[in-house]
Amino acid sequence: VQLQASGGGLVQAGGSLRLSCAASGRTFSDYNVGWFRQAPGKGREFVVAIGKLGDSSYYSDSVKGRFTISRDNDKNTVYLQMNSLKPEDTAVYYCAATRRIVVTSEAVYDYWGQGTLVTVSS
Repeated sequence: VQLQASGGGLVQAGGSLRLSCAASGRTFSDYNVGWFRQAPGKGREFVVAIGKLGDSSYYSDSVKGRFTISRDNDKNTVYLQMNSLKPEDTAVYYCAATRRIVVTSEAVYDYWGQGTLVTVSS
């Protein structure tokens, strides 16, 4: 499956952005989809993931209550609504897809998008 992340940009602290992850090539509803991020000089970290049918989701503590993940399998797209953004949310955000059950480890993801940069100014 091919993934394309979009929607990043520059926003002030407290603002909002919505990221999209568009998929093509295989049956999208066969895959769990996760978002990871990599801040400058740091490793990639898990942010959030959503189950194949959109009826389950898993959030990292750092974004819980501020970010919301959703998906539209008819449009082969996963969305990440990010509210109350903080400067520490600044990172390149990647979406990824996996058929495996454990979704918080980047090691289980087989397909990755190219990343979209989110910059939050203070």
